[in-house]
Formats: sequence, structure tokens, C-alpha cells
Amino acid sequence: MGGIFGLALKKNCSEKLFYGTDYHSHLATEFGGLAVSNERIQDPRIHNIRNSQFKSRFFDEHIKMVGNRGIGVISHERQPLKIISHLGEFAICTNGLINNSDELVNYFLQKKISFSENDKINQTELVGKLICEETTYVKGLENMFDKINGSISVLLLTNEGLYAASDRFPLVIGKGENGLAVTSETAAFPNLDFKILKYLQPKEIVFFDENEIKSRANVDSNLKKICAFLWIYTGFPTSNFENINVEIAREMCGKCLAKNDNVNADFVTGVPDSGIAHAIGYAAATNIPFRRPLQKYTPGWGRSYIPPNQNERDLIAHYKIIPIPEMFNNMEIVIVEDSIVRGTQLKKLLKEKVRPYGPKSIHIRSACPPLIFPCKFNVSTRTKSELAAREAIKRIEGKDIKCMSKYLNENSGKYKKMVDLIRQKIGATSLQYQKLEDMISAIGLPKEDLCLHCWTGKD
Repeated sequence: MGGIFGLALKKNCSEKLFYGTDYHSHLATEFGGLAVSNERIQDPRIHNIRNSQFKSRFFDEHIKMVGNRGIGVISHERQPLKIISHLGEFAICTNGLINNSDELVNYFLQKKISFSENDKINQTELVGKLICEETTYVKGLENMFDKINGSISVLLLTNEGLYAASDRFPLVIGKGENGLAVTSETAAFPNLDFKILKYLQPKEIVFFDENEIKSRANVDSNLKKICAFLWIYTGFPTSNFENINVEIAREMCGKCLAKNDNVNADFVTGVPDSGIAHAIGYAAATNIPFRRPLQKYTPGWGRSYIPPNQNERDLIAHYKIIPIPEMFNNMEIVIVEDSIVRGTQLKKLLKEKVRPYGPKSIHIRSACPPLIFPCKFNVSTRTKSELAAREAIKRIEGKDIKCMSKYLNENSGKYKKMVDLIRQKIGATSLQYQKLEDMISAIGLPKEDLCLHCWTGKD
């Protein structure tokens, strides 16, 4: 995962660029980067933030960056990149995933065009080369959309202004007293005094400077597919996508989850942080008290879903959550989680931080349906074998299968058996998932406007 932020102001932008980019720190843990333009585009500043926070790495440095336009990124790869081309010089940052990167790399190598990296191709550099194939930036961005398989949102910083190209992880334009900004998360806007001006649609391209949006490329209305996981897990609670607030959507999710449940419990809690709002909605709908026996120690610990290897994910999950033992003893508990992806962290959580303190029963409720298909559009779940649901299906079938229809039907025997195997894996008294239609209803957008690939396998 990752997030991008950019702005064009009538004055120096470095302070707002610094804080606006930092508001995306919940989306990635690998690299942070900033680039500004002051008549010429300055060389980007990039740091590894795996073992330190973005603010600590860039606080002294951003003060020295002077320019009225800039872009910033939190990402799994080194960016922004500065590129000198026939279009002019520009800095570029991206968010998303290119599935056919090997094919595109070979395409360029056959054209005798080389890459700067030796081991792993930087997909932002690859996007830059696709853009530079054309005669204008807009045509280059359209060329990128035409040739990639996946989803990429892009910011281009030029000496004339900024280009923003949106995709399934959308971008939002904001307006302030001194200029315009673009962001992956509208959580960056309120404290920087920007108001939401426009939600960009997938495959939409705009160009703006500090005064106005100057141009907009046509967008195919049939391509509107926005990642539903933004509301379920990824988005920050104060962010809005398509005018729908993340926290409110999660509360609605919890209410929808509760309407299909009749479990008796002493209290409801959520796995912090993203499970909390779902649990609040569940508690409100059932009149079961909401309590917080699991506390997240926020300083220094990111989101355990994001890191690229299991050991690091487990480490973060273990140290960031601290239990209150006295609240569990002899209690019947509903624990609401935003999702169950691999199931390993939830299993360790129950084994190490809940069950040792003597609860009568532990009822796990997932705010979204079982994740059966890896994400094709961003760096999150990477393989089928990582998914708890796929692991259970393989145990049932004795092999990998292609047709998942029985496991997508909440009323089928195969679905119920899959859920029970996951329940056994994580060590819960009971396990219940959200129904797909209820999740869609909670978000509040038409089904055809949402990317539901993780749950349905359909693009």
C-alpha cells in the first residue's frame, strides 16, 4: 500500500507538503519521499522509514526545501523520481500495482531502453517511461492506463504545475486560500485548511497550478471501480471517498453485521484500530456494551497488515496491542475485526492476549466477507496461499480449485465448512462473516461502482 500528496501554492509549500504527506503514514512502512519545484525541480529527498517515523526523518530536511509546488509519497519503493525527458523535466510518484511489469520491462528492453535498478524494477520508473513514449503528459498518462494491467494513481510535478491521474485507489482535489492540493486521503486536508473540491474518478487526469484546475482529460464512466477496502480497512477514519466518511461507513458495517447475529455476550470490543468503529456499530445495534480491553500502543508501531514479510507483520502485531487482563475473566466476548486475511495475527492475538485471561467464550465477527482472491491492484495480499479462506478451501478439496462459486454462497455447506475451519485455526468459540450485500449497503455506493475483486474475483 501507499499514499501520495501534492500541492501548488502561491507561497512556499514545504511545510504543508511535509505534514500532508505525513498524514499518509498509516498506509506504508518502507520509504518516504518529497520533491519540490522552485523554477526548476529539485532533486527528490527519499528516506527509508522502516525503523523510524516519516516526521523524524524529514523534519529537519523539509525546512531546507523551498518551492511553491511539490509532491510527497509514502510507499513500498523508493520515490519520487526525477526524470529528464523530451517532455521536459518532471518528478513522479505513484500508488498501486502493475501486474504485467515483467512484460512491460521486456517491451522496453527490446526497444534498447534500459532501467536504473539492477535487481527489482521500480514501478514508478516504469510508469515514467510509459509516459515519455508520447508527445504530451496527458497522452503519456493515457498510454500508461492503456498498457498496464493493474491500477496506478500518479502525480507528476512539472515546472508548469501538477498532473494528477487517478485509479481504483482514488485521488481527491482540495482548495485552500493559497492554492490547490491533491491527496490519497482527505484526512490530510482539514488541518492544512483545504476543502474538498473534487473527487477524481478512475482513469481521470487533471492538470492544475496554484490558481485553478486548468485541464481535464475525458474519463470513461464505465470504468468507475473504487476499492471497497478503503472503507473497511485501508482508509483513515477521518477520510472521505466519494463523499462517504470511513468511520461512518465502518459503524454502518458493524450494524449490518449485528443484524444477522444473536449471540449473547457481556461486551463487544474491536481489534484496534480499524476494528473499533465496526465494533461500535455492532454494539449500538445490539445494545451490548462496548469496552476496550485491547489497547494499541500507537507510538512507533504501524499497521501490521502492510509489511512485505510475515515475520515483520507478526512482530508489529505482537508488540503494538496490549491487553487489560482483568476485563476478560469469566466474560463472554464479541471481538469485531475489520477483516481476516491470513488469520495468523488473529490466532496469536487470541492465544496470547485473550484466552490466557479466562474468558468464557470468544465470538469473532468479521466486518467483511472472506477474502478469497488476492488483490490485483495494490500491494496488499500477494498470493492465494496467504489467504486463510484459500487455505481452508484447499483442506476441504484436497487441492487448489478454480471454481469458487460454492464458497461464495453464504448458504452453502462448503461455505459453512470453510468458515468453521478458519474458526478452528484462529481458536474462536464462533466465527461469523459479513454478507457481501450488507457490506455494500453499509458503504452506500452502487455495487457496480465498487471494486470487490478480493471477495468475488471479478474486476
